Amino acid sequence: MSVVKNDFGKTKDGKTAGLYTITGKGGMEVSLTDFGATIVSVKVPDQNGALTDVVLGYDDVSGYEEGGCYFGAVIGRSGNRIANGTFTVDGKEYHLAINDNDNNLHSGPNGFDSRIWETSFSPDGSSVTFCVKDADMEQGYPGNYKAAVTYSVDDDNTLKLAYSSECDADTVSNLTNHVYFNLGGHGSGSIEGHMMRMEVEG
Repeated sequence: MSVVKNDFGKTKDGKTAGLYTITGKGGMEVSLTDFGATIVSVKVPDQNGALTDVVLGYDDVSGYEEGGCYFGAVIGRSGNRIANGTFTVDGKEYHLAINDNDNNLHSGPNGFDSRIWETSFSPDGSSVTFCVKDADMEQGYPGNYKAAVTYSVDDDNTLKLAYSSECDADTVSNLTNHVYFNLGGHGSGSIEGHMMRMEVEG
C-alpha cells in the first residue's frame, strides 16, 4: 500500500490543490483531490491486470471549479435540495442561498465541494482523510461544524468511504459523495446496458 501526492493545479483564488493516489496491494489505484475531498479516478484491474478508470473526472482542479456537475465531490453540509432554501431547528427558521429554481441545492455556492480540505493519510498508505470546518452560520447553517471523510482501499480492491461530523449546536447534516460511475470505463460509452448487484449488510 502507498499514498503518493502530486500537484493538481491552482484554484481561481491561487490556492494549490493536491492529488493523492492510493495504490492497493490488489492493484487498484484511487486518486483523490483535497478540492472538495473529491474522487478523481478509480482504476481497477481486469482479469489480465489491465487498469480501467470506472469513474468520471477531470484532469486538474480547474475542471472541477468550472464543471458544475459535482463530479466525485463530497456534498455538505447537506446534500440534495432544501425546499425554498428554508429549514427550522429548535423553533428558529434559517435561510440558505437559492441556487436551483426556488430551492437550495447541495448547500449552495460555498459548499464543501468547492473548498480545499485539510489532508492526512495513514502510515500504512491504505487511506486518506480529508477534514473541513464550517463556522457558525456559514452557508446559513447554525453551529460550528467539522466534517471528515476517510477513503480507504483494502487488499481485495474494495474502496470504502467513512464519514464523521460534529457540531456544537443542533444543525442539519447530510453528507454524501457525488461520484459518477461507468463500470465499463469512462470512455466506453453509455451505461444503459449495465447491470449491478448490491449486497446490503444488516
